[in-house]
Amino acid sequence: MDGINNPGPYALQETFYDLHLGANDRNSEMMLYADHTEESEYYNAASFSWSNGAAPENFAAWFVTWNYTTIRSAKDAAWTDEVSSVQREAAQAYGRPWTRMAPTIGAITNTFADKTLDSRYDATFVTTFRGNWKKGGVTEEVLYNANGLPVSNGDAILTFLDEDNANVVYPTQTSSKELAGFDYSNVGGGTLSGRSDFVIEPSAISRLRYPTVWKLGTYRTDSGDGLGQPNGALTRPFYIAKFSEFYFIAAEAAVKGASVQAGSSARELINVIRARAGKWNWDNNGNVAREEDNSAAMMAATPVEITIDYVLAERSREYFAEGYRWFDLVRTQKWEELAGSYQIAGRERLDRQAQTINRTIEKYHYLRPIPSGQIDGLEMTEAEKAEYQNPGY
Repeated sequence: MDGINNPGPYALQETFYDLHLGANDRNSEMMLYADHTEESEYYNAASFSWSNGAAPENFAAWFVTWNYTTIRSAKDAAWTDEVSSVQREAAQAYGRPWTRMAPTIGAITNTFADKTLDSRYDATFVTTFRGNWKKGGVTEEVLYNANGLPVSNGDAILTFLDEDNANVVYPTQTSSKELAGFDYSNVGGGTLSGRSDFVIEPSAISRLRYPTVWKLGTYRTDSGDGLGQPNGALTRPFYIAKFSEFYFIAAEAAVKGASVQAGSSARELINVIRARAGKWNWDNNGNVAREEDNSAAMMAATPVEITIDYVLAERSREYFAEGYRWFDLVRTQKWEELAGSYQIAGRERLDRQAQTINRTIEKYHYLRPIPSGQIDGLEMTEAEKAEYQNPGY
């Protein structure tokens, strides 16, 4: 509360979008970060054009970036000559695909259930992949996409829908590009009548294709009119501590029984964050201005009684993909309860049936093993070293 009441130079950004916009890095909400720079490879600690994915580079966003470059459209309505319509680009919505992690279906449908009032889903994920083929040297002004309809540069090529739609028609095992463009998607996207973009429902999110993380994405100013250098490590700072965390820490303490200052109950603290989440100035995936303030509705929807589960859910909406979650679940002893199972579809093009994956999380997993190199360096007997290790390892 001292930090909140005496903020010094720190303050919440006006919108969640502003907080994570690459052009607005190093803003007033960022209290501590590991910095990188576009001005010098030496001080960036990484090449601007390539990366081997190792410390001290910043490549966090790549982990949750699927290989969107496999998306194809056609140069002709008969779909006889296909081309990469969404190419690898050094832009915040794209970047280098690593396909190491995917958001679960539950993260999209439950954690981010509110996609209308709450701006955090839109400003966390890329759900609309837009054509950028001209930057890659493809000269056609128009390509053909879902339903055999024409698309131009900047148009949506593939969209992850906010909710399931029974009218989506997905490709089948017998579908092929020799049949018709409207029934073929090489990443298994479906079609909706009248739409030129392929679509994927939340329930069909898979290990092959999924919304990627926008808020951590690549930001460069040296790409000119081309695709730039998407294979270089990020030149953005990696955030370590944010001013917003004071509100969550205080709210969690209140839930656990700490004395509460007037006007600073767990609900009132959480509502400061939720009020900000309701403010929009840009629709990221719609690529249009959106001046809208849903703060009152967001605060009204906050439960009267705040539980630790609600604090954790809000933290996940605020800090998704930023490396907080495991520590949050371990600190609150909720790991097994909240992460013991998850749903996602398989890794093949036609996989769209959600699978439930159960995993065994034992109590001893709540502590990491102490590295053997650290134990070996201790001046102890072998018996004492064996006792020094955390239980279960």
